Amino acid sequence: MTNFLFLFFGCLLLILIIGKIYYAFVFKKEVSQVFTNSTPKSDLKFGFKQLEGLPDPVQRYFKSVLVENQPYINSVRLTHNGQFKTDIHKNWRDIKGEQYFTTKVPSFIWQGKIGILSAKDMYLHDKGKLVVIFSNLFKIINVQGENYNQGELLRWLAESVWFPTNLLPSEHLKWHAVDDNSAKLTFSYKGMELYYIVSFNENDHIYKLETKRIYKGDKLRYWIGECYKYKELNGVKIPTIMKASWYLNKTEYNYALFNIKEIEYEVNKKF
Repeated sequence: MTNFLFLFFGCLLLILIIGKIYYAFVFKKEVSQVFTNSTPKSDLKFGFKQLEGLPDPVQRYFKSVLVENQPYINSVRLTHNGQFKTDIHKNWRDIKGEQYFTTKVPSFIWQGKIGILSAKDMYLHDKGKLVVIFSNLFKIINVQGENYNQGELLRWLAESVWFPTNLLPSEHLKWHAVDDNSAKLTFSYKGMELYYIVSFNENDHIYKLETKRIYKGDKLRYWIGECYKYKELNGVKIPTIMKASWYLNKTEYNYALFNIKEIEYEVNKKF
């Protein structure tokens, strides 16, 4: 019996190690696929003259977070820690994550780890996907489709506050006046028409983004992203804390709180 148990646990350990190596290999390959969408470092630079005609709070925002001749950001990588709820009614759990973005072609991949669970969100090759893996062995969630395309692209757009040249007007992105402290951001891409109502605080920083996203597969519900603790990193002023919530049945449910630990631009490789 002792020999059997030794063999059993030895095989289980080997399977876990192989699973960890395999999923690390897959993730590294997916990160490389994200960066195939990156363009060479651009000579394009931001100038205050570009802001003419934009709503006043939007102009103030860009003047507060960017400097004249700020190069456009093409790719991003970051790490974070924080807390996360696997369901809005469950308890908070510690999380660590890493994320990779490109801007010219919208794409990203995020991996977060909570105990023995590993989750991946991605928008890659114009497709959104969510994968949750248990103990480096079993995919317990593996979903994609039109609704996830919308949700993951909205995530990429909201998290552009970490690389704000991506929020400057473009072929796909427009700003529309609402009032002195808010504006509507619209993004048109691959047949999708996305939007955020963006609110600005007394420091002219974005502090809230609100939209409707697909909740649990098929229902549009209000989603809220909040931005805090702006710092200048790599010459750009960005929020280092972001909070995400669903607004359901007249109640706001927070489910994610991320703290940026490290962020780099134009480094097209995995940490």
